[in-house]
Amino acid sequence: MNAIDKKIIQILEADARISFAALAEQTGLSKSPCWKRVKALEDTGVIRNYVTRLDPAKLGFGVEAFVQVSIDFELSDAFETSVRHHPLIWRCHATTGDADYLLHIIAADMAALDTLLRQELCRLPGVRRTVTAMVTREIKGDISLAEAARHAGLG
Repeated sequence: MNAIDKKIIQILEADARISFAALAEQTGLSKSPCWKRVKALEDTGVIRNYVTRLDPAKLGFGVEAFVQVSIDFELSDAFETSVRHHPLIWRCHATTGDADYLLHIIAADMAALDTLLRQELCRLPGVRRTVTAMVTREIKGDISLAEAARHAGLG
């Protein structure tokens, strides 16, 4: 990636809805070369997709939690498949340390969270143990990967 590509990803990361005309203007390119660079960034997987970030609380999800999950490892494939299909598991990461996975889950309220934990998560394939930490407030949520790469000397 060169400096123009880095500028493109920085701009798109901040506003994925920007027009190609505006993106080209901000990068000093014409529309066609700008479009080709974006397409190349998409083709190589640097740009994975374009998403709309929604506010869970404004959609009625009043509770967020992080759940550490320990499983019987021979059931990890079945566990991961179940997690991928569960609509209230927002994110899931395989981890090292005391737990095998870290789930970020959302629920409407504490009663819904209790139901999710007791009747759904504990019944996923291979689950042996869970430890739940409630989110009280978000300190930092959106990061710029372009800025992180620059700070880490990667960009």
